[in-house]
Amino acid sequence: MTAPIAIVGAMHEEISALLPCLEQAQAVRRGGRDFHVGRLEGHDVILARSGIGKVAAATTCAVLLDAFGAAALLFTGVAGGLGERVRVGDIVVATELLQHDMDASPLFPRWEVPLTGRARFAADAAWTARVAESCRTLATSRARTPRAMVHEGLVLSGDRFVSTHAESDRLRAELPDALAVEMEGAALAQVCHDFGRPFAVVRTISDRADDEAHGDFQRFIDEVAAPYSRDIVRATLADLAAV
Repeated sequence: MTAPIAIVGAMHEEISALLPCLEQAQAVRRGGRDFHVGRLEGHDVILARSGIGKVAAATTCAVLLDAFGAAALLFTGVAGGLGERVRVGDIVVATELLQHDMDASPLFPRWEVPLTGRARFAADAAWTARVAESCRTLATSRARTPRAMVHEGLVLSGDRFVSTHAESDRLRAELPDALAVEMEGAALAQVCHDFGRPFAVVRTISDRADDEAHGDFQRFIDEVAAPYSRDIVRATLADLAAV
């Protein structure tokens, strides 16, 4: 087996549609998590549900990189939209990620991860370009009205489900270039940076991170999240040379 590509989602729904597609599948349990090892679109892969939140994502990512030797990571799932032009059903591919709830000031600048010298962690440029192109192809091929848009830019992460107008307005005012907010990506980005491994984060927008977010989120997870994640991952892997 060559060094595998890790496919991660926070919730079961975000990877469930991929499980039946996995060839030669075997389940391995480590750190309280089930890792599904197999083949997908001609590649050795590992599917994993990280759990929700930054600690859960960081733990899962560290196990994938250290115990399984994953060559690269692709995190897929849903997020709340922040950008003015980001609508429910659109796709956001992260070019950089930031923990909006990180604040060690006045010892360090706000949002900066202590002792790293940075607040924003860049996603791998090559992986991000490949994922974005696959998403654009998918968005074009889907018969949806209006058609989904693909956005690239800053994604925020924090251990809080942002679900009020007041909080989303505050995030937009403080970080006006932010496109979306979720609960795992920036933690995964920090771990991948520490290990020196490439990664990409792609999110389908399930809600507008406002007072209606809870109802929108549940409906979107049930109806859209699983097939979207499946199609995005398979399209991205299909663009890579088989190994």
